Amino acid sequence: MPVHLNPVSRTIVSVAFGLLISLLWFRPAPSAFSATQLEDRIVAVVNTDLIMQSDVRHELAPEQERIRQQYRGEELGQRLRTAEYMALTKMIERRLQLQEAKAKSVDVSDQEVKQAIQQMKQQGEKVNEKDPLSLRNVRDQLTLLKVVDREVRSGVMVGEAEMKRYYKEHQTRFALPEEYTLSQILIQPRSADGTAEALEKARIVMTELKRGEKFEDAALRYSDGPNASRGGRLGLVRQGELLPAIERAIAPLVPGGISEIVETSEGYHIVRVDERTPKQFRPFDEVKFEIQSLVFQQKSEDVFQTWLVDLKNKAYIEIKF
Repeated sequence: MPVHLNPVSRTIVSVAFGLLISLLWFRPAPSAFSATQLEDRIVAVVNTDLIMQSDVRHELAPEQERIRQQYRGEELGQRLRTAEYMALTKMIERRLQLQEAKAKSVDVSDQEVKQAIQQMKQQGEKVNEKDPLSLRNVRDQLTLLKVVDREVRSGVMVGEAEMKRYYKEHQTRFALPEEYTLSQILIQPRSADGTAEALEKARIVMTELKRGEKFEDAALRYSDGPNASRGGRLGLVRQGELLPAIERAIAPLVPGGISEIVETSEGYHIVRVDERTPKQFRPFDEVKFEIQSLVFQQKSEDVFQTWLVDLKNKAYIEIKF
């Protein structure tokens, strides 16, 4: 049976969506206009709205600076043109959404703007409350969030069957770290020039193990590790806690299996897998709301893109780029 997102999950998604809009659209208003900026022209018509060259320039400024620092020559020009087109595309999409918000009577109160500014300040952002352009940017962000919430997310539902299907198809995402009980023999070089001698000693130990010597006895006799007195027993170790070379060496081993000699910065290791817990997964009921949020985000993005395409198809858009 279809269910709506619980309030906590919906709040998380809404906040994330709001932050995304903020990252995409918010730019501090310029304090002054240069003579070049005053030489303006229309670069796009979106229904009854005009987008000016100065608007695109302002939107593009941070990205343009990054590109100029990173690229040179012909590639620089190509990157700048692409960035300019992308900026204009985003601005057109934004205008369409704001126009739809106006058509659907989506309003943002002065109190909501004030609260948003306070939250932004708490997060370390600088907002000039006396600058009309800065206030308009904040109001537009809130308007975008509201109209998308009403026109897109409010109609998205996630059913139990969808969540179970996602769980089945992405089960590795919910896997618990594999656990091992290990023992090891560690042979360390006695000096900076003792690597070859240590390797030879490790080979001797390996030969004796293959001849039937008990691993615990060999650890007591040869190991330089701190667990030598306990027969080399390391105890319980989780996947991801071992040195990568050791983890690779024991990956195919069954309980009782002994690795080949493994070289690491610590020396030469011979590792035995004493016990191995089969890979387990977090149960569905434990991750249900996590899955609900993930599926909701995916479906919301799909619906949002469809809605945006529909707005474009119904609009009059002329690009004078």
